[in-house]
Amino acid sequence: MFPIKTFQKFFHQFTLLYRPFENKLNILLSQHQIQRAQWTILYYLSLNGSITLVELSNYLSVEKPTITRTINRLEELGYVQQIPSKDKREKRIQLTDRGKEVYKHVRITIDQFEKDILKGVSEQEQLNAIHIMKEIHNNLIEWEDKN
Repeated sequence: MFPIKTFQKFFHQFTLLYRPFENKLNILLSQHQIQRAQWTILYYLSLNGSITLVELSNYLSVEKPTITRTINRLEELGYVQQIPSKDKREKRIQLTDRGKEVYKHVRITIDQFEKDILKGVSEQEQLNAIHIMKEIHNNLIEWEDKN
């Protein structure tokens, strides 16, 4: 048997958490006829107003063609719209009124799910975990830039 280091346990626990969370989230989102990638964009737009496809691609660490396909689908659903930008080459997106309503409706479902699975985890523990995840994310970005 090999001794397991704390950082190894940490990332193993993360992988054990990620898949079931993603699966349950997708089931809940399917009740609203949207997918996780679409939800992530609706969430980001609800927080930030408008954004370019490049900014969204960078934020989500997803290729621009993938973002474009998801945005096109959200436009078809009437949830997002393009808005004029100073730079004509830049495609800027924002939520429509319908998109804002869908976001609010789905947010209720997701809020309940997230509260349920955080049962027993204090707000301070959640804040600590958020801090840790941000640090890991920043380290990952630095690592990618170096390699």
